[in-house]
Amino acid sequence: MRWLTLYARSRQVPASLAAVMITTVTVWALARDGSGGPGDPRLTALVLAAGAMAVSTGLSGQDLALDRTAAIRWAPRRAVHVLLAGAVVAAVLLAVQATGKDLATAAFVVRDSAGLMGLAAIGAAVCGGQYAWTLPFAWLSFSFFAPPPTSVPTQVASWMLLPPGTAAGTWTALVLTIAGTTAYAVAGPRR
Repeated sequence: MRWLTLYARSRQVPASLAAVMITTVTVWALARDGSGGPGDPRLTALVLAAGAMAVSTGLSGQDLALDRTAAIRWAPRRAVHVLLAGAVVAAVLLAVQATGKDLATAAFVVRDSAGLMGLAAIGAAVCGGQYAWTLPFAWLSFSFFAPPPTSVPTQVASWMLLPPGTAAGTWTALVLTIAGTTAYAVAGPRR
């Protein structure tokens, strides 16, 4: 159990969890005024992207050389870290929603949380842990200003704003989750 505590502290889990909770509660409180509703996915996507960006800071340790020379298998731990982080981001939003106004359905929250954590994991593998937040931020920004999703490429571009039953949104999130988790588990964060 001590190794888990040390791992959580080295990956800044307490600070990340606090940031996820503060962001989620703040946006939920702002959404209670009646603007935006369950039909408007932008607030939910914003909360989930902010959560993924907050936990992405923990996708690299304090010393990458020490991580790479450790006598433990990192691949399973990295995969669990990404999947568990996505589950926590989704669970916090769903728990806050349970106390009042619904921002989105559970299927929408789970899909977007998984896809955004996959993006953050790709960001950690390609750019390093300190810049892992850039891919979720960039894709969210692009999807807010993308043209209306009328064709498959535009649906892929705005996957996180599509309704939960949309095939392009679901497949894009699934591919990002699998690719990101695999890349991060195998390669680890970039130096």
